[in-house]
Amino acid sequence: MALLRGRGAMTGVNLIAIAYKKGFTKDGKSRYADIQLDARDLRGPKQTNLHLKSDRVQGEDGKVRHNNGAPYSTSQMEEIAEAAGPNTEPILDKDGNEIGTIYGFKGNVMPATHGTGLVVNTKSVKASEFVVDSRTLDRQLASMRAAREAQAAAKESQAQSSAPETEREQAAEVEVDQPTVG
Repeated sequence: MALLRGRGAMTGVNLIAIAYKKGFTKDGKSRYADIQLDARDLRGPKQTNLHLKSDRVQGEDGKVRHNNGAPYSTSQMEEIAEAAGPNTEPILDKDGNEIGTIYGFKGNVMPATHGTGLVVNTKSVKASEFVVDSRTLDRQLASMRAAREAQAAAKESQAQSSAPETEREQAAEVEVDQPTVG
């Protein structure tokens, strides 16, 4: 889940919404959308998970997956679509059939009152500063991967730099612990 901390971190956030055609609830009153912090937003590059909501769920096959969808009413999704305007891109399956839409927009986020994660305050949405295109999802994944790799490299670097200090401390303790002959 995206971590937005500090004063003003949750206001005026560039976002993308991924909404699949089959993402409606059975009664048709709500639609699930995977809303993510746009990787090009200033808050995006260091995020290892750009999703506003990300829950680990265990499938029937026993495999752990992530559920990134949050329910938004149809009127809320209409507000997001209206704010995005022409800043949309179709999501295509491997056969070239449209299965959903990516919307680029900007808005304020807040902690979810039900469940986990963050949700968009749809009363604050407006046009995004960034254009959504066919490479948007690839850039999102690449950004999260780069952030994870940088985080892992920093941890490894920190572990390596602390290891010589530990060896020196142990050597100093050994020297002190030896009895003096005199």
